[in-house]
Amino acid sequence: MQTRLLVIGGGPGGYQAAIRAAHMGAQVTLVESAGIGGTCLHRGCIPTKALLASASALIGARRAGEFGLRLEGRIVPDLPAIMARKERIVEVQAQGIEKLLKASHVTLLRGRARLLGPSLAEVALNGGGSARVECDRLILATGSRPAGLPGLARDGRCILNSDDALALGEIPQSLAIVGGGVVGCELACVYAALGSQVTIVEALDRLLPLPSLDAECSKLLLREMKKAKIATHTARVVGEVAEDDDGLALTLTPSPLVKGAEGGSQAAPLTLKVEKVMVAVGRALNVDGLGLTEAGIALNRRGGVKVDAGLAAAPGVWAVGDMLGGGRPMLAHMAGTEGIAAAETALGADGEVDYTVVPAAAFTFPEVAWVGLTLEQALERGADAQAEVFPVRLLGKSQAIGEIAGQCKLVSEKGTGRLLGAHLIGPHAADLVHECALAIKLGATLTDIARTIHAHPTLSEGVKEAAEAALGLSVHLPQAGR
Repeated sequence: MQTRLLVIGGGPGGYQAAIRAAHMGAQVTLVESAGIGGTCLHRGCIPTKALLASASALIGARRAGEFGLRLEGRIVPDLPAIMARKERIVEVQAQGIEKLLKASHVTLLRGRARLLGPSLAEVALNGGGSARVECDRLILATGSRPAGLPGLARDGRCILNSDDALALGEIPQSLAIVGGGVVGCELACVYAALGSQVTIVEALDRLLPLPSLDAECSKLLLREMKKAKIATHTARVVGEVAEDDDGLALTLTPSPLVKGAEGGSQAAPLTLKVEKVMVAVGRALNVDGLGLTEAGIALNRRGGVKVDAGLAAAPGVWAVGDMLGGGRPMLAHMAGTEGIAAAETALGADGEVDYTVVPAAAFTFPEVAWVGLTLEQALERGADAQAEVFPVRLLGKSQAIGEIAGQCKLVSEKGTGRLLGAHLIGPHAADLVHECALAIKLGATLTDIARTIHAHPTLSEGVKEAAEAALGLSVHLPQAGR
């Protein structure tokens, strides 16, 4: 008899769990209340990258003269056309996932599920009515939504969240982005390129203030954002908000999260006038209204679903993705990996997730990507570690394409040369980081990377050059003492 598996949530974690389970012979039902593909496809990864692609094309057109090209006429963004292109891309992807589900014989119910127990759910169908679904195994993958801030309640008009920013009808003349994390920085790059006067307000002391990312990448990104005329106020928070006919007036005060921020509590507040504000301060977990208590599922101290090392939340129940909360990477590819592992475990196989090698990226201008440990993290863990940097500007390919900002930094263990981490900023950093991820996964060393022939001219040579520099073998960097 087939195992009946119910998956609640059709984002990257849920739909991949459903497909993998179906391929393993389970009778699978997938419940999704909104679009298949979840936040990633409809309100996150894919639409953001579509807008970034349009912004990048616009920047490229404006730089045409640098490449010996003469464009006749003025290049201007057409926001409705940009948004329409984004929607077409999303729709094609969504249709593709639905076809995969159908081909895998997954039953798709469009509606909102509530658990009545660990093996029974009631689904309020979008088209009206309800359906009860019994199951032998259950996987929860309900994801997250944009978090709000007290005093900056979203109204969808002047105060926006990231969902709103992906569907604007007009380019704001001025835009304040509260939150300098990945989402805030990416959308800052989009709207600055489209013509908005963009200001980022970040409560911590740097952009992309992630413990897993090397601080030098943040410094270099800040420098490039300044060149793009993106204003940045770090170690500041929004104290007061006032609205008038001209827009919003924000009072920026020193952040309580940074000791001695910009003069401490005695520092004078700053006033910022903008047309719109976008709040990008993290994610709120979709755990309410699911009937978790009825299913014997507990929450952890951060408000996410509590799971064991195998992602089990209760007997016969697994949870994956953003709904697990902080402490784990809240990334689409992480959710997908967890979803597949949960499906395999639920059906008796050995599902496994390696949280030590999780590449991440910010698709800013320039891109930032990282995997493994920072030098500080490695030292804190007792490793005898070192770091070496190779500037992107020294690569022939970067000069040829006119993108010379950035660097490749490799963190390694002294003696063995084992790669511990990589922190890249520059063109196509998000693609280049996977060589480093594979090296860490396989326990490769700097010598392995340095002795691997890399095609020339390519951007990936930056990784090889950084490895050679760490070994004292670089022919493209001056050698100390010579």
